[in-house]
Amino acid sequence: MAQPAQQTFTPGRVGVVGLGLMGGSFAKAEHAGGREVYAWNRTHSTVELAEIETIDGELTNDVIPTCELIILAGYPQVSIDWLEKMADLISPGAIVIDTVGVKRVICSHCFKIAEKYEWTFVGCHPMAGTQYSGFAHSRANMFHGAPMVVVPPKMDDFERLDVLERLKKLLEPCGFGSFTLATAAFHDEQIAYTSQLAHVVSNAYVKSPAAQSHKGFSAGSYKDLTRVARLNAPMWTELFLDNADNLSHEIGILIDNLQAYKDAIDQRDAKRLEELLAEGDRLKKEAERR
Repeated sequence: MAQPAQQTFTPGRVGVVGLGLMGGSFAKAEHAGGREVYAWNRTHSTVELAEIETIDGELTNDVIPTCELIILAGYPQVSIDWLEKMADLISPGAIVIDTVGVKRVICSHCFKIAEKYEWTFVGCHPMAGTQYSGFAHSRANMFHGAPMVVVPPKMDDFERLDVLERLKKLLEPCGFGSFTLATAAFHDEQIAYTSQLAHVVSNAYVKSPAAQSHKGFSAGSYKDLTRVARLNAPMWTELFLDNADNLSHEIGILIDNLQAYKDAIDQRDAKRLEELLAEGDRLKKEAERR
């Protein structure tokens, strides 16, 4: 029987790939929790900035084998490409996660890469963020109380439990409020509705000419509905197209629902309009009780 490969990682050491909003927040949280943190970023000046008070050094080829946890925090394809290139360097027994907002595309690729090695890839999606992007907007408390969606690979129950318990411990400084297990397919169905559709609606809503003269006429409802109109267009383009089937389905449902409201209003049909409004109110209450 072949002996398992020797582990080379330093317990608790974290490597972060990408120092944007998510990666920067993970780096700051782990550093604040007393962990050693090393990071790589395509723009090297960001690494130099982070070295001032956030990270212990650059995530070089020599450092990668010493990390127990590696966090892929770049765009989907960047994360996949990095893992494919660096897979040989990752320590046996290490855990690799991602922070990408879609799961089917990244999990299908990364699970396949990990099959050849003795480290484990776990798909992850921290349900937190802001409408801003970049390291400058990252913060150590970004994930406090937030849910973390976890997509584990196929493994036996005992092995899965061990990996998830280790992962929770490694992410303890981040302060996640809950860990929810899901399949990649179910995650993408839900995220099309809860996140991606909201960004599409918000981004389309502000295209009304009325948006340019809203000051003095807007309050909380306008602010809530338009907050995520500000977005990183290249990143969200990639995320939307990686989940095109689910997102298109949700947009189609929304269009049909909006058309029903428009028809009732155009026809001055008070009864139908009130029914539509009451139905939405009822469904929102039902969803909150679940």
